[in-house]
Amino acid sequence: MSSYVLGFQEIDKTKLMVVGGKGANLGELSKIEGICVPDGFCISTEAFKRVLGETSSINQLLDQLSLLKLEDRGKIGELSGEIRRVIEGIAIPQDINEEINRFLFSLGEDNAYAVRSSATAEDLSTASFAGQQDTYLNIIGKEAIQKHISKCWASLFTERAVTYRLQNGFDHCKVHLSVIIQKMIFPLAAGILFTADPVTSNRKVLSIDASFGLGEALVSGLVNADNYKVRSGKIIDKKISTKKLAIYGLKDGGTKEQKIETERQRESTLKDKQILQLERIGRKIEKHFGCPQDIEWCLADNIIYIVQSRPITTLYPIPEANDNEKHVYLSVGHQQMMTDPLKPLGMSLQQSISLGRWFKAGGRFFIDVAPMLASPDSREMLLNNMRQLEPLTQDAVMNIIERDFIKCLPNDKMEQYDRKGHKSMPTENSEKQIEINPTIVYELINKSEVSIEELKQSIQTKSGSDLIDFILEDVEELKKILFDPQSTSVFMAAINASFWINEKMSEWLGEKNVADTLSQSVPNNITSEMGLALMDVADVIRPYPKVIEYLQHVKNDDFLEELVKLDGGTETRDAILSYLNRYGMRCSGEIDITRTRWSENPIILVPMILSNIKNFEPNAGNLKFEQGRQQALKKELELLERLRQLPDGEQKAIETKRKIDLIRNFIGYREYPCKW
Repeated sequence: MSSYVLGFQEIDKTKLMVVGGKGANLGELSKIEGICVPDGFCISTEAFKRVLGETSSINQLLDQLSLLKLEDRGKIGELSGEIRRVIEGIAIPQDINEEINRFLFSLGEDNAYAVRSSATAEDLSTASFAGQQDTYLNIIGKEAIQKHISKCWASLFTERAVTYRLQNGFDHCKVHLSVIIQKMIFPLAAGILFTADPVTSNRKVLSIDASFGLGEALVSGLVNADNYKVRSGKIIDKKISTKKLAIYGLKDGGTKEQKIETERQRESTLKDKQILQLERIGRKIEKHFGCPQDIEWCLADNIIYIVQSRPITTLYPIPEANDNEKHVYLSVGHQQMMTDPLKPLGMSLQQSISLGRWFKAGGRFFIDVAPMLASPDSREMLLNNMRQLEPLTQDAVMNIIERDFIKCLPNDKMEQYDRKGHKSMPTENSEKQIEINPTIVYELINKSEVSIEELKQSIQTKSGSDLIDFILEDVEELKKILFDPQSTSVFMAAINASFWINEKMSEWLGEKNVADTLSQSVPNNITSEMGLALMDVADVIRPYPKVIEYLQHVKNDDFLEELVKLDGGTETRDAILSYLNRYGMRCSGEIDITRTRWSENPIILVPMILSNIKNFEPNAGNLKFEQGRQQALKKELELLERLRQLPDGEQKAIETKRKIDLIRNFIGYREYPCKW
């Protein structure tokens, strides 16, 4: 086997660095039974590296190129143009030329060929680099092919290719180019086949774009393509476009645009049997590569040829499932109002403290709620929970329910699941036990505070690998606290009471979402207390205009030390430090442990403090809390009075009062774990 020229049958996915992504994929395609690939060969990256390595001026220009930034547009264009001119002027070494000619002789010197670029950073699962290097169609004759090989090498340094590498963090000197020489097909039709719908990301729907002539017209945007959608052997949608132009190959080489006859412009490019044949081909290729594919095809003499296949890089990833069951994944982060992806360390910690099974995709965690949707009671619990969290997710789940995607089975055939998709534990009489112990929340909080203080003392004595081991051991202790049955019973009793109140008040009194009002200004809500406490910090700063002016312009992370030089600066610093001592472990998107905490960078708090000074009056925190408490009390009295006017009203009022007490006493505790 030559190190410079390889036939398709010598190539597989292991040759990526030798023939680039496109070349490696063509080698794989040519080995799939039943897939027709036009024959050809690749001029390896070794040839490219040799040619450039023997040209000293290129190395100097590449050194200059490596210093440029994305914003250096003018210099990028100038330098890349100079590199291309030098490469196109280099003669291909004689020994490499002889190998190329031997392959051309075996395939037919008089045939027309496509000369295509294939970079080592191309057609990857993480970046496609599609269209960044050049392709030349219908090239005839050895001299013309040699000329276009040099053009392909040079196209690695077009301005768009250089810019794309800068945007994606690829080193110019570590990306090399192979050139594909492939027999030319002169198709009646050509196009692109996606084995997953690129618009909806539906993996079950295959999407085909098709137009007359060469696929170049479609890829370049010269014509609007017909589009066909196929699912499980059935054509589910057709969109036939008006196709006024096509590109065809010329007998003596090159291509030309040609007008399509008026009567054919609205004609479907493909027949139904051809559409379904493409689906079968697409699924076979997808199975071979193991992921959704973006496939280039062409139709000639009633044969479908495949001229390229690459991974689709724009689909949102889905969690892996090693079964044929139906799954419905909901984002854990979106339920926590955290929409950003998590860093690996954040994901690792979250996974380590979870008792249920979480699925990973796209830097986010998901839970599979399909089991919950299969049970009437747990389905209702899920929908009630989503009404309080995220309306878009609720709409999506309702759409799934209306489509009957998950069959609902009788409860006696289903295990029960809690609001996070975990199997529910028996909680008989748990509400009554909680009710007779109104101090339980304070006992649980005190227990946690003691544990935290012990942790603070112990962790100060650890360092290096001992510190890591200590944290890992403490994760197990944290799980015990987080999932303590008594602790869980407290906030679950309050949550279930909220569901009950909303359902019954809607049924009995026609009022919706009453629990939202009743939950205002409850005790022990650490998140609400945190926001109100920051208003108190604003009140400390409010009398000192010099401090306010300083904070409006401060940019230094050490601003707390500078504050003491100002009138009121010491009071401001002490107030902020006191706040950080209690809430400094919090931050935006805090479920990701890698997020910068307020105590690590207190300047993050400054815009919020200034906003409180601007938008609220003094003592607004206390007034806001009391206002919410009074609104909740007023709503409670109103509900109970109205209930007593109904049949069996006294009994309804008594039960409602019991549920309201559960909400008021315990709903705030569900936020307490955020304190950790």
